[in-house]
Formats: sequence, C-alpha cells, structure tokens
Amino acid sequence: MKHISLALLTTLGLTMGLNAHAQQSEQPINPVVTAVPSLQITPDARAAGLGDIGVSTTADPYAQYWNPAKYAFASSKAAFSMSYTPWLSQLVDDIALMQAVGYYKIGSEDNQALGASLRYFTMGKFVKFDALGTNIGEAHPNEFAVDLSYSLKLSPEFSMAVGLRYIYSDQNVDKQYPAGSAFAADLAGYMNKYIMLAGAESLWKVGFNLKNLGSKISFDDGASNSFIPANLGLGTGILYPIDEYNMISFNVEANKLLVPTRPLRTEGMTKEEENKLYDDYRNTSSVSGIFKSFTDAPGGFSEEMKEVRWSFGAEYSYNDQFFLRAGYSYLHPTKGNLQGFTAGAGFKMSAFRIDASYLMSTVQNNPLDQTLRFSLAFDMEGLRNLFR
Repeated sequence: MKHISLALLTTLGLTMGLNAHAQQSEQPINPVVTAVPSLQITPDARAAGLGDIGVSTTADPYAQYWNPAKYAFASSKAAFSMSYTPWLSQLVDDIALMQAVGYYKIGSEDNQALGASLRYFTMGKFVKFDALGTNIGEAHPNEFAVDLSYSLKLSPEFSMAVGLRYIYSDQNVDKQYPAGSAFAADLAGYMNKYIMLAGAESLWKVGFNLKNLGSKISFDDGASNSFIPANLGLGTGILYPIDEYNMISFNVEANKLLVPTRPLRTEGMTKEEENKLYDDYRNTSSVSGIFKSFTDAPGGFSEEMKEVRWSFGAEYSYNDQFFLRAGYSYLHPTKGNLQGFTAGAGFKMSAFRIDASYLMSTVQNNPLDQTLRFSLAFDMEGLRNLFR
C-alpha cells in the first residue's frame, strides 16, 4: 500500500496537469476551485470512452449522472448498472469511485421514469502527522452522494427531468472538524428528433443539464463555506445509419462550472484591496455565484471561454450489440490542463451490457493517464426473459 498526504491528493485533484504547464508558461494559473471534486469524475465507461460525453448521447442506464431526461426515451422498462473507476492509479492503489444507478419507467403511456443513483468515492488510507512530524494515526476520507430524479416526455421529441441530491464529505483528518454535507438539484432537458441526412433517416439529439445547483458545504460548523461543483452541460450529436446493421454517431459537448473564479492579486494592489476581493469571493452565495461565473474571470470573456471544457466523441455500433468508441477532451492549461484521447468498447445482450474505457493523456506527468473504467448494466426485462 502506497501512502500519500491528503494535502498532496487535494492539490492533484484540483490541478491535475497544471504543474507541467506552469513550468513552461508564465500565464497565470487560476482553475475554478470547488469542494467535493469527486462529483466531477465521470462514473461510467461509455461516456468516458467518448471523451466524457453523455448529455446528448442515446439513452442508457448511466444517464442519471449526465442527463436524467434521457430516461423518458429509454427503450427498456427498467435497468440498473454498477461502475468502478480506479482514480490516480499512477500514484496510489486504493482510491476509487464506485456507482450504482438505475431507472424504472412509470405511467400508462410509457413517457415517465424514475431514476436513482449512489456514488461512493474512497480516498484510501492516509497517514496523519502532527506539527513535529510524528505519526498520529490514519485517516480514511470518503465522499458519497445519493440522488433521485423524475423525467417526463413533454412531447414525442422532447423530455425534461428534475433531480435532488444529498452530498456528504468526510475528510476524516481532524476530529475537531466535522464532515460536511450539502443538498443540490438538477434540471435537464433532452431532444430526440429524426431528420433526413445524406438520404438516410438519422437521429439528431440535443441535451442540457444544470447540475449540482445547491447549497455550499462547510467543514468547520459554518465558519467558512465552499462551493460545490455546480455545472452547465450542453451537448448535441447525430446518429447516422450506415446500413441495416452498422451505425455511427458523432457528438460534441461543452461543460462549464457555475462557480466564481478565484480573484487574482494584480500589480499595485494594496493588501486591503486584496483582502476585500477574497472576502467578496468567500461571501458570495451559491445562487449569486452561478450568475457571477459567466462574467467574473479576471481576464474577461477570453478567460471565461478558457473555463469551458470541450469534448468530442464518436461511437460505432454493429447490430446494436458491439460498440467501439473514441473521444478527445480539452480544458485550457490555465484552468485544469485536462487534455487527452479516450478509447472504449462495449458489448450488449438482451439481459446485460458491459463497457470499458481507457484514457491516454496528452499532458506529461498527468496522474490520470492510463485510467481504466468498467461498467456493467442489466436490463430487467431481459433478465426476466432469460430465466423464464
């Protein structure tokens, strides 16, 4: 078992590949910082194989995280899945994200669905030291979130969904600091429309998801509060039939954290002015922070655009059973330096599907390089037919 300090883990989780960029550039590095960073980790292998895309892809059991409105278009009555993601595996061997998720369609018109998920993020085991460097025991920090969603078709081509989430984070470092908790909500929409493209009836998909809109979180009984990762996801894609058995889809997605940018000290700024900037940042409410997140970057509009994470992905399927995926994701070097290619594969039968993905970072010394994800999903109707 490898050991690593919690401070180092937190730094890696927030900056990813920033250190490598800092050595090559004099641009100010100012990523958008939030608490509970595990809420930003892609939990399922299908989306991961597409470059972390899921807002506008076709409906699947994993939609709760990306866009629960897709459940209203699911072809199966019910399904559930389990996913496992080793995290920072290049540094430690006991950090991982686990998720269980599922949905159930309701209503006589087959146009509504309930979804639920449970995510658990274990940060492994850490050795604690006092100010003198003496070993004072071990910590086992963890985070989890549980959520419910309801989706409804508002027309044959459009659905919306709402979700509620409870978030819990226990750093387990010092007994005088309690665990933090927060509540959040999601609002999502999804359009599924058939259009003619190059002489073939193709499926055009558009989606959005306003995620983790909720309270701030505190780890010191309210003395200070931190933002949770509220996020706006926008995506679109096209599913094109090559022939009766072969299909290919192309997708693009943009994600932006709805959290204020930390202020930067500028040349000539007095200490009082600097303190006021940071006080205003810390005292910003979560609701105000959503609106400020579009206009508050020190570098203006150009810096706001750098905070957008872009993803591009393609998926090939044969007979809706065999799947190959590829993708690319990019976040500006000063905002997280998340750059990498992804690859994935999947296999689906009537009763189950299995997906896997692999990340190849294009940034040197990125601890997320070579990350593997695995997901296993079960179709309830398929299982019932299997055992008849």
